[in-house]
Amino acid sequence: MLEYFQSLADWYMNHMNYFTITLLMAIESSFVPLPSEVVIPPAIWQALKTGELNVYLVVVFATLGAVIGAMFNYVMARWLGRVIVYGFAESKVGKLFLLNQAKVEHAESYFNRHGRSSTFIGRLIPGIRHLISIPAGLAKMNIKQFVLYTAMGSAIWHIILASLSYYLYTKQDLLYKYMHELSYILLACGALFVAYLIWKYKKKKE
Repeated sequence: MLEYFQSLADWYMNHMNYFTITLLMAIESSFVPLPSEVVIPPAIWQALKTGELNVYLVVVFATLGAVIGAMFNYVMARWLGRVIVYGFAESKVGKLFLLNQAKVEHAESYFNRHGRSSTFIGRLIPGIRHLISIPAGLAKMNIKQFVLYTAMGSAIWHIILASLSYYLYTKQDLLYKYMHELSYILLACGALFVAYLIWKYKKKKE
């Protein structure tokens, strides 16, 4: 199992470029549950290890991707309206992407409380980050302000991730020393997450 994950990780790293960074971050910024933590840190490490990528450009293209993905959510929400958006969140397809009405309501409530600046602040908050563009679209927020706030918030978050990744790269000797233990911890976390999803699904069925 560990060998499979290692080969998958090697393939992923070998295909890391500015296009894939932009594409993956666009997906992350839409309603698809793809954490930015699995995109930016590997890209930064690849940049530092091989020099084929530029650290600053990684942040730039990641931010570009985030804006593209957020724009998709914004346009679809503005065009489809609240009834269809909430209906999609409760559909089988929506649940496949870990969406539900409560999550969309939470994002919309946050937007209503904090106003337009929520598209900036929300980009820094897990659980809100990729959904905050939906209520912005529903509220028909000014598109120029939306793009500006989204780009600023995304850039800050990506700079934080890139800085942490850079720091960890400088400590990789320590990481390699405990890589065996870390592998078991990551596998355990993955198993717990799958168990949680199964438990949550069964609870809804009751």
